[in-house]
Amino acid sequence: MEKHTIGIGIIGMGWMGMTHARAYRQITDRFHDSPLQPKLVICADDVVERTDEAKTRFEFERTTTDYRHVIEDKDVQVVNIAAPNNMHLEIVEAAAAAKKQVFCEKPVGRNPAETKAIYAAAQRAGVLTGVGYNYRWAPVVQYAHQLISEGKLGTLTHYRGRFFAGYAAHPRAVLSWRFQKEIAGLGTLGDLISHVVDMAHFIVGDIDSVVSQQETFIPQRPVAAVGSGTHFTLGSDGKMEAVTNEDYVGVLVRFENGVRGTLEACRVINGPKCEMAFEVNGTEGALRWNFEQMNELEVYLPNENGSTDGYTRILSGPSHPLHADFNPGPAVGLGYDDLKTIEAYQFLQAIHTGKQANPGFREAAAVADVQTAIQISWEEDRWISV
Repeated sequence: MEKHTIGIGIIGMGWMGMTHARAYRQITDRFHDSPLQPKLVICADDVVERTDEAKTRFEFERTTTDYRHVIEDKDVQVVNIAAPNNMHLEIVEAAAAAKKQVFCEKPVGRNPAETKAIYAAAQRAGVLTGVGYNYRWAPVVQYAHQLISEGKLGTLTHYRGRFFAGYAAHPRAVLSWRFQKEIAGLGTLGDLISHVVDMAHFIVGDIDSVVSQQETFIPQRPVAAVGSGTHFTLGSDGKMEAVTNEDYVGVLVRFENGVRGTLEACRVINGPKCEMAFEVNGTEGALRWNFEQMNELEVYLPNENGSTDGYTRILSGPSHPLHADFNPGPAVGLGYDDLKTIEAYQFLQAIHTGKQANPGFREAAAVADVQTAIQISWEEDRWISV
């Protein structure tokens, strides 16, 4: 089998950039029957220690502190963006103009307008795109999508999606870029609700209208040390600065197909740690999934005599999409990094075939349209059409 070598350049070598590098390295092992041969060519970060670490850990051929060198590198076909949100627009515009294929972490832009501008730049250039909506790649989530597509739940009626991640519940969680509007743009609406909306689109369909509320519960945080720690880091006593975006978002939604539901997310909630979850109900059954039990899907498909009138717990196994690429055993679970490996594989597979796959910037733009309606609802305190 002839191999298809694809040169990768990663911009931003914090936790997520390292995760992406690890994912690309896993592809040749996990998808060994595929012709894809990712090559880690160059990584960029303004903190030299990060690029040095990445070169040692993942064997990048080159490093730089200037992201432009990644785009200009003749051996790079894919520009992978894991930098802070305020850099995404300029990087995508430059990469697209150079005819490089682009993968960008969500929420793509700092705000919906930037996301739409990024999508437009990619469209003008005709490049292929990918987005980090990794939760949809869990094998049992793919199976849930399959059951719904086959009509097993009947006509869908209700949907509840949420992302409760209390990474910032401690008041001394540091003021990373995620809490600063000028860098991150949106807060929870961009960081967490983007995943919730994408999953709702994937499971149910397009959203018609919304009414929403938001709140910032912790208004000040300790200043983070440059180039160290993550948004999970706790700060010591010292300088405090203002949080300038939202901690919590709650949304009532109407879907275009008539389904009614809710979307909710919070980064300062106590209790849940990474509860990215959904529940969907139909006229003939129901499903529910929670990332904290990523390899389990609860399915309600009662039979005529009522002997199975309750939820059944299904464990991820080789009969579900993508599971067998990681292990041959049922109930031998996958993890977060495996989802990022699947995500990277799907994107490189699209490059190999030359056909745009989902999710790309089109799906990110659809999420941005919902985010715009949510923001207008905050301002006008009423239902807003998407």
